[in-house]
Amino acid sequence: MSKQELVVLGQDGAEGCCPALLTTPLDEDRAADLAKVFKALGDPVRLRLLSMIASRAGGEVCVCDLTPAFDLSQPTISHHLKLLKQAGLIDSERRGTWVYYRLLPQMTDRLAAVLTRPDGQPLAQTAPAGNAS
Repeated sequence: MSKQELVVLGQDGAEGCCPALLTTPLDEDRAADLAKVFKALGDPVRLRLLSMIASRAGGEVCVCDLTPAFDLSQPTISHHLKLLKQAGLIDSERRGTWVYYRLLPQMTDRLAAVLTRPDGQPLAQTAPAGNAS
């Protein structure tokens, strides 16, 4: 596993910073930044953790409630949470001995915007794989 530091995207506060993938080709730097966030989401454990945090009533969840859902050690869960935090997908707050996590919706909104097709824009029609005419 890589020990590469993940860059937190979108900390400059600029609105509309993310051109949609389907309307504008990404430049090299933007593609590299987005790849780091998608890499953080590319692990099933991290994807489940993000889903558990995002879907929790009240908007936050204690690490003590996340750990039992997995057949993994607490340090492994903490490592996955750290990677999600470094990617800018979640934030945390320590309260006594426990850490509480919450989703950062601005990042998931930006990821969604990158993948969203503008209204009214038809996609080019292509034949499904294996259906050569």
